[in-house]
Amino acid sequence: MKNYWLMKAEPAEASIDDVLAMPNATVGWTGVRNYQARNFMRDGMQVGDGVLFYHSSCAEPGIVGIARVASGSKVDPTQFDPASPYFDAASKPEAPRWLLVDVQVLHKTRNFTLPQLRADAELAELLVLKKGNRLSITSVEARHWRHILQTLGVAAD
Repeated sequence: MKNYWLMKAEPAEASIDDVLAMPNATVGWTGVRNYQARNFMRDGMQVGDGVLFYHSSCAEPGIVGIARVASGSKVDPTQFDPASPYFDAASKPEAPRWLLVDVQVLHKTRNFTLPQLRADAELAELLVLKKGNRLSITSVEARHWRHILQTLGVAAD
């Protein structure tokens, strides 16, 4: 069964345009430093799962594209790089703490902004809209996935 995810990226670090300019429009989703989000990548994500690419920590947060999980989980090398803002001195190569998946952008969309998401009654139960939810990766129900694609005018997968 295919799963669906919303994955947040700060456009100053990896915007949808940056990813579209990368080979195969694919980026390693580095820098996740929350155990629950890491576990989603490790235990829940499979190649081919759908991804809502979400810009966060910016002037107009929102869904800006449709992507897919393009690899299984693997070790995030930024945890071992002292020059990286994601360096984790407690993580060791023989026992890494942090993982990543590769994400491939399929479609850039208009920005489905956070206020627009909140105003859409069909999306009231979307996890990213729940009070207090700050996770960088959240699961998305199939009904929400279909509604968002329809709203954005993107053909369903």
